[in-house]
Amino acid sequence: MTSRKLARRSLQTRLAFSYAAGIYAAGVLVLVFVAVPLASIDAATPNGYPSSSAITEPGPGISLPQLLIGSAVALVLLIPVALALGWFVAGRFLRPLRAITATARIISAGNLHRRLDLGEPMDELTELGHTLDDLFARLQASFDAQRHFVANASHELRTPLAGLRTLLEVALADPDADTDALRAACQEALALGGHQERLVQALLTLATSEGGATRWDTLDLAHVVEGVLASRRDQATRKGIGLAEHLTPAVTAGDPRLIESLVANLIDNAIRHNHTDGHVEITTQTSGAQVALTVTNSGPVIPDDQVQRLFHPFQKLVPDRHGSHDGYGLGLAIVNAVTHAHHATLTTSARPEGGLSITVRFAHGSRP
Repeated sequence: MTSRKLARRSLQTRLAFSYAAGIYAAGVLVLVFVAVPLASIDAATPNGYPSSSAITEPGPGISLPQLLIGSAVALVLLIPVALALGWFVAGRFLRPLRAITATARIISAGNLHRRLDLGEPMDELTELGHTLDDLFARLQASFDAQRHFVANASHELRTPLAGLRTLLEVALADPDADTDALRAACQEALALGGHQERLVQALLTLATSEGGATRWDTLDLAHVVEGVLASRRDQATRKGIGLAEHLTPAVTAGDPRLIESLVANLIDNAIRHNHTDGHVEITTQTSGAQVALTVTNSGPVIPDDQVQRLFHPFQKLVPDRHGSHDGYGLGLAIVNAVTHAHHATLTTSARPEGGLSITVRFAHGSRP
């Protein structure tokens, strides 16, 4: 604390000396360029009675020694005046900065709701305060999202673990359990383990996406979509969902693994949250300086005010829609993270007849 106070006083001292030097230099310039030339001017006053033969004689003016003495006295007196004015101006200048420092010191990870609120007048320091307020707001939102994410992840991971433990305890507590019963318990345990494995993989994908793209390879979105659709057609057929693709070359740059994850999650989300005899339409196209991937699906009607919420982790329209347990509420969150990692734009609209239409626009051809 003492070192901080000394540093603050040192800054005010330096500013005070700077301002005082400026004031003092201005005083010296006034004496040099205004007062000194007066020493060469003699005052002329009339001598004797006025007549036609009257003449004027030069009277005594300000002598150079007197002017120099008076100037020296003025310069000496100007020193404390300049220092006082410099200290006052420096203090006024640093007052908003002290308020910023004091408030920023109070703000911490557990107290991010505080704001500077410098108000008027608008100047460089006030603009800095507003910038810091925006930064604190983003940090607060980030910390809140992190706490929410950790809480939901803990809950999602704890549920299958608790089910697995209960399953094993019941199987072990049954003295009459035969081979078939134990085999069935093992199969259920494997299913729960697979559930956990898929959840952890989704969490890792989300974390990797939020870390940003580390590779920028040239790729064609149409080829990526074809590869993902090849592995999803059987799933769509079992659910009675028709897949329609309109794929034209759409060359962009990015991390192939992350973009494949984006496409896979869009298609999985469109198939999973659909209804029997529904449809999914996938389109890739190039338009000017952008390439676009659009996935449109039928499904339940989604209120407009609920659409953006679905792009946050562990958010679902309704819990366990259609009784399925293969969704974690992470698919669209991964899509959103990959979109930001590639500096792309994401547009989503709820269809009046049900389902979503999601479009992701990437830069065409090269890294943005």
